[in-house]
Amino acid sequence: MHDLRFGWHIPSFPVDGSDGATFVAQIHHTLRTIHPFFNSIWVDDHLMPWAKWQSNDTPYLECVTTMTYLAAMYPALDVGASVLCQSYRNPALLAKMAANLQLLTGGRLLFGIGAGWAEEEYQAYDFAFPRAATRLAQLEETLRVVRCMWTESPASFDGSHYRIENAYCEPRPNPSRR
Repeated sequence: MHDLRFGWHIPSFPVDGSDGATFVAQIHHTLRTIHPFFNSIWVDDHLMPWAKWQSNDTPYLECVTTMTYLAAMYPALDVGASVLCQSYRNPALLAKMAANLQLLTGGRLLFGIGAGWAEEEYQAYDFAFPRAATRLAQLEETLRVVRCMWTESPASFDGSHYRIENAYCEPRPNPSRR
């Protein structure tokens, strides 16, 4: 039987209207308090406020840089994305970024990924927002590209949505750490 593990899903923005520096201090205070009771930290992959009650000047944390920072600050905790949006980053680059973070953290990255849904973010950042079936097909190809980057060297893939040719991802992660 496996041990029950707990993770904290950090807010991506201050819910009390705090400025950025105060928000970061609140995160650190909470992590110092809960650290002995949790195994992981989880971060959203949103780029801007999407809830109607958030203002446009609300500080908003980007997922990958936040995970990287928190992994360095809290080396006893795993870090995970809840979840990375496959549309926001090139799949081969995302595979390389995840492999790099896996190396730097000693295998503490929990790689969560999804198809994306926040149409307002897509529009604001000039990302194409295809219908759900297309986003799911892109997610499937993204997973194939990531697997290819992590298992082949060099990696090549030619799909309907994504293509890589002779791409390298060294060192490749070993996701079977646990």
